[in-house]
Amino acid sequence: MDIQALFAARIGGRAFGTSADIYKFEKIKRAKAAARAARPDVDLLDFGVGEPDRPAPPAVREALKKAVDDPANRGYADNGIPAFKEAAARYMETFLGVGGLDPATEITHSIGSKSALAMLPLCFIDPGDVSIVTSPGYPVLATHTAYLGGTVHKAPLTPENGFRPDLASIPPAVARRAKLFYVNYPNNPTGAAPDEEFFDRLIAFAGEHSILIVQDAAYATLVYGRAPLSILSRPGGKETAIELHSMSKSYNMTGWRLGFVAGAARLVQAFAEVKDNCDSGQFKAIQLAACAGIADRAVSDAIRDRYEARLRKLVAALRTAGFDARMPGGTFYLYVPAPTAARDAAFRNAEDASQHLIREHSISTVPWDDAGAYLRFSATFESRGDDDDRVIAELGERLAAAELRW
Repeated sequence: MDIQALFAARIGGRAFGTSADIYKFEKIKRAKAAARAARPDVDLLDFGVGEPDRPAPPAVREALKKAVDDPANRGYADNGIPAFKEAAARYMETFLGVGGLDPATEITHSIGSKSALAMLPLCFIDPGDVSIVTSPGYPVLATHTAYLGGTVHKAPLTPENGFRPDLASIPPAVARRAKLFYVNYPNNPTGAAPDEEFFDRLIAFAGEHSILIVQDAAYATLVYGRAPLSILSRPGGKETAIELHSMSKSYNMTGWRLGFVAGAARLVQAFAEVKDNCDSGQFKAIQLAACAGIADRAVSDAIRDRYEARLRKLVAALRTAGFDARMPGGTFYLYVPAPTAARDAAFRNAEDASQHLIREHSISTVPWDDAGAYLRFSATFESRGDDDDRVIAELGERLAAAELRW
């Protein structure tokens, strides 16, 4: 049997599994292993982790323990239980000022944002259609657009435009064929915050070209120095956008796989119909556990405040080492221009710089070379107890020893 002849072209066809190319996160994993083997007595400072370093809030965990023993919660959840949809509606109003959403028709749960982003192209993309996606950015919606025979147009995020896509630079021919426009604010990896003026321009652009905005709001409550913002709160937003929310980042529930989509009833209906043919819903007990924390401002504020404090310490340490580091508008990431050289090495790109810092100085970051050379430092680094200051001080010492140059 010729197994290679069976693989679909979308994942490589006959070439599937034969490439020697290594994904950047696998390169990071290998470099970290090499650093630990070379220096077993040196702690690896991991600023590349993109998930919370602490467990979910106590009230959420206690609610899960209770719900998991309730026989009523066995069985399939399908498109979500009413209690979670109602809690999600309260969250939208409490944090984002979006009132009046009908939990029954304008909200439905997802098994995390990733699965929602994978399913949305199934609702809208036919062969030849275009999805506009920000670059750098989370690749899932783009990947599934290509799987379906669609075309992906990348809109670069640069500091000159505040790490927001330049709408005027999108070719008219692309806009005419586009059906989806993926954005993510607060933004991973740049840390740019949501902005009313940009959302309004994006809504006008989408309305003019009949494009659906997919706003990935996974970090919605992690904003600094301003109030959280939903695109659905802006004039015309509900008519032109669908918004994705997640329990992973704002509530330390990474791995629990729970989120929701919100928007106009017909859009949510389309997602729910596709979802109904892809999964049977998240475990009811997890949905009930999320209800214990999702609209609790004190819980979310405490998580946000911890990340803000860590980010400020990271900014200070990085600036002392020569990085152009500034507080982000949101998320738990710092996105900084990568160095071009160190005391004993020159770097072609951000990936080279990242590999050098891991292998030679046991500092792990995530490189981005999509729209310029940048490194991403995350405030979700591990520390023993609350020993943040020791970790930050050690980072500063190692960066100083690296003698980085720009």
